[in-house]
Amino acid sequence: MEYNKLRFRSDGTFTIIQFTDMHIKDGIEPEKDAQTLALMQQIIASQKPDLIVLTGDVISSYDVEDQEGTFRRAIAGVAESAIPFAVIYGNHDSEKGITRQRLNEILNDYANNLSEDGPEDIHGVGNYVLTVSGTMSEEDAAVLYFFDSGESAPESVGGYEWIHSDQVHWYCKESSQLAQKNGSLLPGLAFFHIPIPEYEQVWREGTSIGNKGEEVCCPKLNSGLFTAMLEQGDVMGTFAGHDHDNDYEGVLHGIRLCYGRVTGYNTYGELERGARIITLFEGKREFDTWIKAAKSF
Repeated sequence: MEYNKLRFRSDGTFTIIQFTDMHIKDGIEPEKDAQTLALMQQIIASQKPDLIVLTGDVISSYDVEDQEGTFRRAIAGVAESAIPFAVIYGNHDSEKGITRQRLNEILNDYANNLSEDGPEDIHGVGNYVLTVSGTMSEEDAAVLYFFDSGESAPESVGGYEWIHSDQVHWYCKESSQLAQKNGSLLPGLAFFHIPIPEYEQVWREGTSIGNKGEEVCCPKLNSGLFTAMLEQGDVMGTFAGHDHDNDYEGVLHGIRLCYGRVTGYNTYGELERGARIITLFEGKREFDTWIKAAKSF
């Protein structure tokens, strides 16, 4: 199987599962970790996706002695599915005992992993781009952007880290190069762990559907990623995690801002555990997305 080639199916669809905030801990309430991994297997089996995306806090590194072993256990089911998968990290994955670089080195042991370190000259580990080919063509038909949204901001600012200006510039360059290569803008989606400030704005405007059970834990600074995506014109939707009691989605200036659904049982949050499902349609600038929850099985 050619793992590094994502392609629309013969029916013109491409389906993604977003798992987020698994918070595998190993040793602390292990039955909850077992529930999380079993639920993931159920959702993978029922949805049969073309790509699995883990949007951060795969492990709670601060609660774990063996971060590497815990991480391998966390991704084992996804890796064994033989379905291509991509990972970005949250604020807890490399908080203690292991680095993002080492986590990515572990991912490289698995043939169906598509994650990349990304450019060394910009902030973060895990800024990369994946393209989806057409059903009957080798040409790009859609694009997926992955961003490292970091961990904690400097004490002088407080709160959570922001997606830095060099990452925004990187995105703009990648977007423009893809548009030039393909003769037009590609329909795009973007994935990151910590929501951007516009997630608060879209909720306040009253256009959202879904649950908001906690404040939007976004950075205090707005580095302009949303404006860049609006100006580039390719990103149709964004997908974040981080806030376990939020799973809403809303449209702001034509871009659909979506939360995933918390997947992990071994962490806080009142929402039923589950995942977000996303389906792209070849040749169309649109996508469907919905929540698949444990209670539906």
